[in-house]
This record gives sequence, structure tokens and C-alpha cells, in this order.
Amino acid sequence: MSGAVAALTGQRGQMAKHHARLAGELLIFSGWRPTLSPVNMVPVSGRVLHFLTNSLPHTGSGYAQRSHSVLTAQQDAGSEILAVTRMGYPVQVGKVLAKSEDKVDGVTYRRLVPTHMAQTADARLQQEAEELLKVALEFRPEVLHTTTHFVNGLVVAAVAQALGIPWVYEVRGQLADTWASTRTYAAKSSERYLSFQAAEAAVMHEADAVVTLGEAMKEAIVAQGISGQKIVLAPNAVGGDFLKVPGTHAAARTKLGLDPELSYIGTVSSLVDYEGLDDLIDAFAILAPQFPDLRLLLVGSGTALPALRERAAKLDLTERVIFTGRVAREQTPLYHQSMDIFVVPRKDLGVTRAVTPLKPVEALASARPVVASSLPALGEIVIENLNGKLSPAGDPIGLAEVLANLLEDPQARHELGLKGRELILQTRTWAANALSYTDVYGQLWHEQEKGSLAS
Repeated sequence: MSGAVAALTGQRGQMAKHHARLAGELLIFSGWRPTLSPVNMVPVSGRVLHFLTNSLPHTGSGYAQRSHSVLTAQQDAGSEILAVTRMGYPVQVGKVLAKSEDKVDGVTYRRLVPTHMAQTADARLQQEAEELLKVALEFRPEVLHTTTHFVNGLVVAAVAQALGIPWVYEVRGQLADTWASTRTYAAKSSERYLSFQAAEAAVMHEADAVVTLGEAMKEAIVAQGISGQKIVLAPNAVGGDFLKVPGTHAAARTKLGLDPELSYIGTVSSLVDYEGLDDLIDAFAILAPQFPDLRLLLVGSGTALPALRERAAKLDLTERVIFTGRVAREQTPLYHQSMDIFVVPRKDLGVTRAVTPLKPVEALASARPVVASSLPALGEIVIENLNGKLSPAGDPIGLAEVLANLLEDPQARHELGLKGRELILQTRTWAANALSYTDVYGQLWHEQEKGSLAS
């Protein structure tokens, strides 16, 4: 990063603008942060302001779905919630006619879309902090809550410091590792990767509390020097329609226009390389001759979709691999219920070893067994012979064998599914998470009051 900035120093015209852009980005990755003057504000008890990268209804990602579930559950638990999305969103993703505010299931999403946006990354973050401060002064929260990646933390830290209130940083992924996962191994020794990791650690150190999704992620955070005492677990969970008694395979298939007489394995996911769906297609190719009535259902969209379609075609599986594309979130429970086995064939990478996905939790809540790669994060969700099966990552032959054994044993699938749903309802609901968040907020506010009295 610094080499690129140095190479463009002294250039003119468009190259000078390019230099300014890269220099601003380098500043952010090198410890720069926005600054705001202290402002007097009397917080209103029970009010929480969330700062998000994106949200429903404009983005349907797992990030947006988790955010909405958290917000809805907190609101149902009695908190007064306001969500604010990053500056420029959703216009920057093509929603040029978007409103300044959206309401989804009673949750308010406020947009920061100024008439003019600063030209460099550091200047935009300063502008973003100033805009968020205006909203906070109007809403008067007692706590601020934001999520990865670290630029959100930089903005929220500045606003929290200006207002004198605590803030929470929620680590939903190892984003430096996600970036590195699409590049060669040398990426992990690059200036960008090392600076990314350091910036994330600095934000976690500064936050009053750190929330994350599971034990594997907690271990990764502690390894970066963050005290385990300030880390709170709020795992991916279920609510809404997933709490209802799931319907039958046949009923779900009929509603979706699928042949109810066939068998289906598959996944609901972002179709990206690290999900390992190429391995799943290869495993399905092995299974196909033995199970002529079996179909592979890949629900979702993403950058890997063209390559996956091509792979299915080369293996002469075009008629038996179903690509649905992106589906409405209201249909997701039906797709889970339509499957005999839900599969999570993730690659063995830093990001997949640490990050626990949401969709297999939803599949278990739907009383469907899960077959997943044997990785630490997935091992927190899928317990061998209790609610599913684990298979070596990157091994289509081994995956096919595990799937074949389950396909031949409907009673085992039924029992694994029932136990999986029972465990999810006991341990992973958004309502339970909402209570954990409330406890964290209350503890932070109590500690802040004690500190104020002591000073």
C-alpha cells in the first residue's frame, strides 16, 4: 500500500486523484481516526443506536439478515432501537431512489446520504462520524453498537467518545482472512493484510465490549491480545418462522414447484469460493449413478455461480443440479424444509475455521440433518451423530460417502433432524441473544456510572 502511494507521489491530473485516494486509504489502515469535539447529551434509558454496513430491504446478505434478527429481538425485548447504515448506502449499491428511512418489521433504518461526499477515504470517515453524531444527538442512545469491519469501529468510537457513552464492537468475521482467501498465500504477508489485522485488533482493544459468534472466533480474538473477559458470545440463531413446527418435505417441495417424489440435498448460501460448492458438485457426481432420483439444490447467488454452472455442465449434471439464484427471505424456511440433507462443504481456510455461518443453524431448526466440513467453527454447530455428520474439508469422495450413508438411512436422518431442532431451540434463539445484549449494555452503563462517580 505504501509502495503504491510512493509511486504516485508528484503525479498530476487523474493520477494525482488516484494518489490521494490511495493515500487516504493508507491513513485509515495505519492508525488514523476521525476526531469530534465533546458534546453534552443526556442519554435516554433503553435506547440503542446500531451502525451497520448494509441492511434490509436493499441487501439480503447473511450480514443483513443477522442484523435484522438482532434488532427485531432487541425491540421485542423492550429496547428502543434505531439502525443507521454507512454513509452513501444504499445509493452506492445502485438504489438511487432509496428513501432516507425504511421500516422493516417495525425496525427503523436511517440512511446517511449527504448531498456531497468527501473524495478520500479518511475525509469520508470524518464526514461519516459527523453525520452519525447528528443522528445520535437527536436519538440520544445510552449505548452505540457496531459491527466489523474496523472502519465502522473507528466512526463509532469517535461518536461514543464525543458523547461520553459506551460502545460495543461485534465481530462477525475475520475480514482480513476473507480478503486473503481470494488471493495467493503471499497475501498473508502483505502490508495490507498485516495492517488490516492490526487495525481490527486496535478497534477491539478500544471497544468497551466485544461480541462474537462462537468459541473459535473468540479464540482468534484472544490470540490478537484482546482480554477474554470483555468478549461476549452471541451465536447465530433463529426466530420467526424457524420457531414454528417445520412442514414436511413434500409440502415444502410442492409450494416451491419442486417434484415432491424426488430426493434433495443442497445448501442455502452465498455462492462464493470458500463455501466449497465445487466439492459438493463433485460429490454429487459420484452419488448421481447410485441415486437416480437425487437432485442437488443450490439456493443463492454469488461470484462463484458461473463457474459452478459450468462445472455441473461439464459433469453432465445440468438437469440434476438446480440453481435457484437469490430467493426472497420469506421462502428460505421452505427451501430448508425441502431438503433431505443440508450440506456445508466449506474449504479449510482461516476464515472458515473461525467463522460460524447462519444457514446451517436454520437448517437444524427446520429439523433437517446437516453434513458439514470438519472445521472448528462448524464443529460448534454440527455434533457428530447427534444432529449431523462431519466430513473432511476438500474431499469430495469422503463427502459422497458420508452423504450416501445418510441417504440410505431415512430413520437416521429423521432422528438427527429432531435432535438438531431440539438443541437449536434450547441454545440458539434471537430472543435469548437479545437478553445477552441487554445484560452487556446494562453492565457497561453501570461501570461507566461508577467511573463517573469515582472521578
